[in-house]
Amino acid sequence: MSIIPDGSSRATPQPAAEDVVIDAGPVRLGGSLTLPDDAKGLVVFAHGSGSSRHSPRNHYVAELLSRAGLATLLFDLLTTDEELDRANVFDIPLLGERLLAATRWLRGRADLAGLPLGFFGASTGAGAALWAAADPSSNVAAVVSRGGRPDLAGARLPAVTAPTLLVVGGNDPVVLDLNREAAAALGGEHQLVVVPGATHLFEEPGTLRAAGEAARDWFLRYLAGGHPEP
Repeated sequence: MSIIPDGSSRATPQPAAEDVVIDAGPVRLGGSLTLPDDAKGLVVFAHGSGSSRHSPRNHYVAELLSRAGLATLLFDLLTTDEELDRANVFDIPLLGERLLAATRWLRGRADLAGLPLGFFGASTGAGAALWAAADPSSNVAAVVSRGGRPDLAGARLPAVTAPTLLVVGGNDPVVLDLNREAAAALGGEHQLVVVPGATHLFEEPGTLRAAGEAARDWFLRYLAGGHPEP
């Protein structure tokens, strides 16, 4: 049984998660990889500032994706020592490079190499996801930002050609304005979804589920060419 942030529970079996260690240049980063049978695609998560691969909200979204047949990787963008320097938490190029390193590591695994890839970013992690998606070597097929700061990708936004979904709470006006401005700068297909009643962390009942289902449908559309079962 797993408990989700809006207080409900479910007993849907989940594939076992594999603890992994990702080589990222001079550092090694811990992660959690979930690989459903006959996976249709793979989504790499980038958490926001002050969070980690253990983020309950990202785990909830990852479970939604997993039940839809998508593999997921949640991993720490920084080492414990690096987190002590707050400047690293907001160093978008550094975090973006870590995402690219994780992507290279994933494609080195025979069981994952052929899967279409997506990035899911929350808060500042969304800026890192879009920064990385602008790199042609990422070959990313779709990006989703939840309550994100896509504006932090700055001048790289026009180079993001992967279909991008921006999910923002209706009661998060500053971030909503930043997302509208960033959307206008994106170089590829994009959509802005506003979840009514949601604040920045999507803590209100049902709002995280709405955001997660929007992300799931976007990834299924662009990674698997399909839609969830009704």
